[in-house]
Amino acid sequence: MPKISSDTLWDLAAAEVYSRETGSAEEDGKDERTVFNERTVFFMGNKAGGKTSILLRCLERDEAPKPTLALEYTFGRRARGHNTPKDIVHLWELGGGTSLSELVQIPITADNVRALSVVLVLDLSKPNSMWGTMERLLQATRAQVEKACSQPRRTGESQASSKHQALNNPPRVLPKDHCDRELIDPFPVPLVIVGTKFDIFQDVDSEKRKAICKTLRFIAHYYAASLIFTSSKSESLMSKTKSFFTHLGFGAERSKSVSCDSSKPLIVPVGMDSLSQIGSPPTPDVDIVSLHAKNPLDLWKKVFERIFPPESTSDHKELKDPAKDPQYSEPQIDAMRIQKDQELEQYKRNVSKSWKGLQLDS
Repeated sequence: MPKISSDTLWDLAAAEVYSRETGSAEEDGKDERTVFNERTVFFMGNKAGGKTSILLRCLERDEAPKPTLALEYTFGRRARGHNTPKDIVHLWELGGGTSLSELVQIPITADNVRALSVVLVLDLSKPNSMWGTMERLLQATRAQVEKACSQPRRTGESQASSKHQALNNPPRVLPKDHCDRELIDPFPVPLVIVGTKFDIFQDVDSEKRKAICKTLRFIAHYYAASLIFTSSKSESLMSKTKSFFTHLGFGAERSKSVSCDSSKPLIVPVGMDSLSQIGSPPTPDVDIVSLHAKNPLDLWKKVFERIFPPESTSDHKELKDPAKDPQYSEPQIDAMRIQKDQELEQYKRNVSKSWKGLQLDS
């Protein structure tokens, strides 16, 4: 196990478990060739932001993406070598933007939270909904992660599985000697923020583009997350995005590429940025003192929403009726549904007439 470079309670506990389990594994004659790892990666973000496209590319599935309804599950497998068990990554995707955020309780449980990673997908072409989407989804996810961590795990879980989940996916926090260590609030599980539709974003006004880049760099740094911009129309960017996914899902070595230039796609792995490099919030026409911010995160939020006012329409509106979605059409069932709807309407009309008759008699 690589040397742990932080002194959080979780890291210290992981080190203690590792030292104990290593000895017992040697006694039992077991090694990593006889056990497989299971991890969970949870995708969430803007509605129609490109989550499914990223997931399909990462799994190398050549199929057209379909709209995600509610919460969908799939999985991926990968062998570490010849004649070794395949590692498994459980993949969950939350649809509907923030409207179904309460569903985070399904993919985040006490049994998988120690091997959980989160991918937050933000649509760069819709900056007015960016902060609200990020804030609501991260708050809901953090609350569920903390709840899951406080719950007991299943007693039947194998010792090998427990060891590999706890040790092969430790929390990504800044090194002890990082200058901003005491100024940030790391997300409780590994987090990657993916800005999508860079092909559209690169045509945005340069000043607005710089404001979005600086803000996302701050958010990623504040939560000790990695940040990457991508586009489904760029094989190069999708390949770099896939490297972050394989790092989360299978423990592969993470890409060491770094790009902080706002005129190019951002690639900022966790720990490779700093508040001094990011600079102050983009406030050309805003008096920071007048914003009355409670903390740095609140200050960046107020400045960002001055430049990109939040959308007035609520993202919590009901999703369209899945029964009327053409991709789920079933001719016989749909015909029966139409018949039953007509019968229901006729019944309502008959009941209405009977009530009117009773009122007249009285």
